[in-house]
Amino acid sequence: FLLSWQTTFQDGGEEVEDGAVYNVTLKKVQIQQAANKGARWLGGEGDQLPPEHTVRQYETSKIRAIKAGTLEKLVENLLTAFGDADFSYISIFLATYRAFASPRAVLELLLDRFGNLETSSHGEMANLNSLESEMVLRAEIASVLRAWLDQCSEDFREPPDYMCLLKLLDYLKNNMPNSDMESRVQNLLKQFQNQEVEAVDGFCSTSSSGLLDGEELEISNPEEFSSFQDHVVAEQLTYMDVMLFRRVVPYHCLGSIWSQRDKKENKNLAPTIRATITQFNAVTKCVISTILGTRELKIQQRAKIIEKWINIAHECRILKNFSSLRAIISALQSNSIYRLKTTWMFVSKDVLLMYEELSEIFSDHDNYLTSRELLMKEATSKFANLDSSEKENQKKSQKRLQLQKNKGVMQGTVPYLGTFLTDLIMLDTALQDYVEGGLINFEKRRREFEVIAQIKLLQSSCNSYCLVPDQKFIQWFRRQRHLTEEESYKLSREAESAADTNILSPKSQKSMVKRISTLFLGTDVFTPPKEQPPKSSPVGGSSGESTDSASVSSCEFNHSETEDVCVTPISSPEDPLKKSSVGSDKGYDSDKGSISSDKGSSSKGSISDPGSGSDAGSIPTRDSGSVPSSAPKALPVYNRQSEGSCIIRVSMDGLHASVYKSILITNQDRIPDVTQRALLKHNLEPDAAEDYELVQVISEDKELVFPRDANVFYGMNSHVNFDFILRKKA
Repeated sequence: FLLSWQTTFQDGGEEVEDGAVYNVTLKKVQIQQAANKGARWLGGEGDQLPPEHTVRQYETSKIRAIKAGTLEKLVENLLTAFGDADFSYISIFLATYRAFASPRAVLELLLDRFGNLETSSHGEMANLNSLESEMVLRAEIASVLRAWLDQCSEDFREPPDYMCLLKLLDYLKNNMPNSDMESRVQNLLKQFQNQEVEAVDGFCSTSSSGLLDGEELEISNPEEFSSFQDHVVAEQLTYMDVMLFRRVVPYHCLGSIWSQRDKKENKNLAPTIRATITQFNAVTKCVISTILGTRELKIQQRAKIIEKWINIAHECRILKNFSSLRAIISALQSNSIYRLKTTWMFVSKDVLLMYEELSEIFSDHDNYLTSRELLMKEATSKFANLDSSEKENQKKSQKRLQLQKNKGVMQGTVPYLGTFLTDLIMLDTALQDYVEGGLINFEKRRREFEVIAQIKLLQSSCNSYCLVPDQKFIQWFRRQRHLTEEESYKLSREAESAADTNILSPKSQKSMVKRISTLFLGTDVFTPPKEQPPKSSPVGGSSGESTDSASVSSCEFNHSETEDVCVTPISSPEDPLKKSSVGSDKGYDSDKGSISSDKGSSSKGSISDPGSGSDAGSIPTRDSGSVPSSAPKALPVYNRQSEGSCIIRVSMDGLHASVYKSILITNQDRIPDVTQRALLKHNLEPDAAEDYELVQVISEDKELVFPRDANVFYGMNSHVNFDFILRKKA
């Protein structure tokens, strides 16, 4: 017989049980059956029978996926998900449950409630005899525990008592004695107990504690930095980034987890993410200190260092290291480096074109679509896909790429983690944790898992890297003393002042400016922004912790429920007259979660959140594009009003000018409610709402002040950025 089949899916609605709501999908399979013998005699071609001689059968099966439920029901569903054909449920639950439960609570329910046959209410076992019930239940629990240990063994790292591991070990000894899993848990316990407590940031620490005995922090020596080959620097930065990214615990990235990092009791929360932030900041600070740290450098020498960093960034691109690539581009677009107009004139045209192409990767157009598509395209590819509009750069790229291919070693992919954190923060802000009846909203966790799965895929790809640490470079990197905002700005002014008195005549200087203008802006005139002296860091921290904007908190990394931060976007040589494509959101949060932005920047802008348009003058609407009726309901996003809700950003006037909070508002919210929520998020007393007024920033010289009882959703200007300020009433 010949068999062929066609599968269709149909929405089966919802099923409601006590403590749970399920989405039901009907899977209909059409099976065609035919005997191939005599097919030709019956008029068929080859072995295919004509339609009138085929038999069609239909099979319909039901797929149940839990949509919301109590914690008990969600844990029970771990044991029944395969029977309901919800095959990804266990992975989704294990990756996200820390947002609504602790490992101990889940383990106790799994072992005490469902692991004990006498008290178990596992409905699927009702019709089986006692022995079969015991065997099936043990097999299901063993399957869940095995997946838990495989995917999330870090959940059991609870020094010094390791209560969950001991409880699990006790269960296995009683129910699965001498099993492979019992041995595995014993080994894991010994491993945790024997491992010394070590800083998760390890080698990338930029503090003096990371130095060898007798070493001190120092300003970079240009000759020593120049002695490192470009590809060596890129490989070592990639080595550091890979080591840290592979250690990232995915659930640390969840919006509900990461947003709690700045509370006093959570100073050690999400250490794996903090480590990547420290490394990112270290790279941006290193770029700035090597360019500005030596006062005696001539213009041409300083330009050569800028060229070297652009070439290093290009090598990072070849290695598919988007983290250090973005860190370098961020530093070059920081105000203290950008303002070196005369120095940039001595950067060669080919290198400037390469810099422009690398910057375009992180363009904020269409919610950073370019970087997102490129990241997913290269996530599992063996090598980078390099394209260049400039022939010389294309030739150089292909030559370097060919050298990589000749080595026969595949490359992994290191992402810019901030993109994923932003998506998870936006999901956490837009979707409710609980639905009607106090049930845990598991649909939210499914959406979050889509992002977590991408992180895990990229972590897996990093195993393809084969890089060896170069201790000489790593020690040099550790020794770098990083400049504060004030220092970098002062040195930048000094360098530019010295350059202004250099050999360039007014005519030649005009020619050079025109060349750079044509390169970056087409026919526009290259007009640098009016400079302002830097101010102190807006949030805490000593001068030693205050850093240049390129190396600090990103909107992406701080755009959270509790601490949503947006540094003032930094102009770049690419286009000083509009918001920077990279500089506005590339820095990371410091270890303490404090925010430090470059106040020397004068341009304004905003970070395009997931789903938002990138063009302030072209705000997407629900009517743009054709959306199928079956498409899921759009989530509230920044800069767009959709389905009676949207997300706005609220900052405090004066005290925290560059720190904002994302707030979800609906068409029912009025000024008092929004003001109270904004004050609460800024850790201020909500009872003082009457003392504040809410203002929408329309432009640099225009504001929209709301009356006391106004409806914010309908009263706001929806054609500009949804940026608001809370200001004390006069």
